[in-house]
Amino acid sequence: MRWAVAETGDGGARLCPLGQDGRPAGPVVDEPSLAAAVRARPEVERWVWRSTSEIYRRLLAAGVRVERCYDVEAAEALLIGHEEGQSGQARSLAAAWARLHDLPVPPDAPARAAETQPSLFESGPVPLPSGTDEFTALLEVYAGQLVRTAKTEFPERMRLLLAAESAGMLVAAELSLAGIPWRADVHRALLDELLGERFPGGAEPRRMAELAEEVSRAFGTRVRPDLPNDIVKAFARAGIVLSSTRKWELERIDHPAVAPLLAYKSLYRLHTANGWSWLEQWVHDGRFRPEYLPGGTVSGRWTTNGGGALQIPKVIRKAIRADPGWRLVVADADQMEPRVLAAISRDPGLMEVAGRGDDLYADLAARAFGGDRDLAKVALLGAIYGQTSGDALTHMAELRRRYPAAVAYVDDAAHAGEEGRLVRTWLGRTCPPVSADLSQDEEPSGDYRSSSAARARGRFTRNFVVQGSAADWALLVLAGLRHTMSRAGLRGELVFFQHDEVIVHCPEAEADTVAAAIATAAENAGRIVFGPTPVRFPFTTAVVECYWDAK
Repeated sequence: MRWAVAETGDGGARLCPLGQDGRPAGPVVDEPSLAAAVRARPEVERWVWRSTSEIYRRLLAAGVRVERCYDVEAAEALLIGHEEGQSGQARSLAAAWARLHDLPVPPDAPARAAETQPSLFESGPVPLPSGTDEFTALLEVYAGQLVRTAKTEFPERMRLLLAAESAGMLVAAELSLAGIPWRADVHRALLDELLGERFPGGAEPRRMAELAEEVSRAFGTRVRPDLPNDIVKAFARAGIVLSSTRKWELERIDHPAVAPLLAYKSLYRLHTANGWSWLEQWVHDGRFRPEYLPGGTVSGRWTTNGGGALQIPKVIRKAIRADPGWRLVVADADQMEPRVLAAISRDPGLMEVAGRGDDLYADLAARAFGGDRDLAKVALLGAIYGQTSGDALTHMAELRRRYPAAVAYVDDAAHAGEEGRLVRTWLGRTCPPVSADLSQDEEPSGDYRSSSAARARGRFTRNFVVQGSAADWALLVLAGLRHTMSRAGLRGELVFFQHDEVIVHCPEAEADTVAAAIATAAENAGRIVFGPTPVRFPFTTAVVECYWDAK
């Protein structure tokens, strides 16, 4: 049973049941609040609403959770990308309604600033034209989206993608509410140990100041190690030409300034990205609560709105600790993208390798690369990421001989990109058009296929079909894990997700159950997304008190 719901201007809610065609299948009902409307109808299997990131946040704040939803704005983003190859276009309910009525499409609202504390004032949704009722617009757009979905190349796959994206939106909101368990005292102790004392007035911590002084002594003059131009000029005066201050370039130089400079740069990143200011801004009541953005990249991978949750330095992971009596179940998908390539390409040989043990690279090496696991890994990832020159070209020839369908799959995607065509993930997420690769004053020219831009786009589309399909699969893993934990009545909570890694915070007694649920969710997601294949999707799982100990 599906119901549509929209908030009214007076703080209430308007809702009704929906038929298979997405149109009302019963009377429209008014309720005093959104939370009251949803709480009173636990039998509803899926709620259809405008935006999960806004509506579900308010429901969670009121203590109300839902099992499933259909996010109209998330669906619009996927459908407009699929239909017109215009990924990144306006996705709001107002934009979708305007398209439905052949009216000028309003732009989306500016991205909301990251919030580290609850806000008294929130910017509202993109307004509909005067006199247009939001609930009526929601019903029209949803019914129209069902028709559009049926017209896609693979309707069942697109329906699954829309459901998975909406499920991801629910998970993201719940992740932000739960937060990552974070020991501020441990974090401060790490900063004190690594950076030294803090000085008033915004001056650098003691250890950074000492390293900066070492750099200056090495050059024989005052140099600011936090300013790349200063460093490049200082090396130039020493007769060393640099194009940047990247680590790999500095490590090739024999100069006494290199060691303290690299040490300074490492501490500088820690100080600016996860130092005392970050701790005070982002960690409250023992939790770090970033805002996750499902589909934040064009491939479907998630990003976050501030806080840097997806770039937590390894040393800072020591501060991520389970509550007393609880554990962190940390699970990493093993060789996720190569396994996805095997599933989407239907290459018999690669599917067989991906269906054997937990270490795909070792099994591949035993068959094709003389037992050299590292070589097998470089070769297969090179095929996915487009590293097809030099030694990689030789590896590619071996892969093409043994796994022709897999290599042809990514080759075809690369050729499509070089020719300016669109490619899609297995479920139908569509890459951006060529125009997204060009500046505003550029147009694709007749010799585009021979340009460096075309080659770069080819590398992008080669990877897009694999990375994007993996991101779609990961959504189903999250949805399945969330469903299993809810139905089993577990107290554990999903607290972190990044590409191929998930963390659940749970009572110690639930840890084994959670680990088994993750493994089951991964295998079920593989079957649901890719159909029956021999490919396995194993996870390496660690049950720990401290995140540091899981890696």
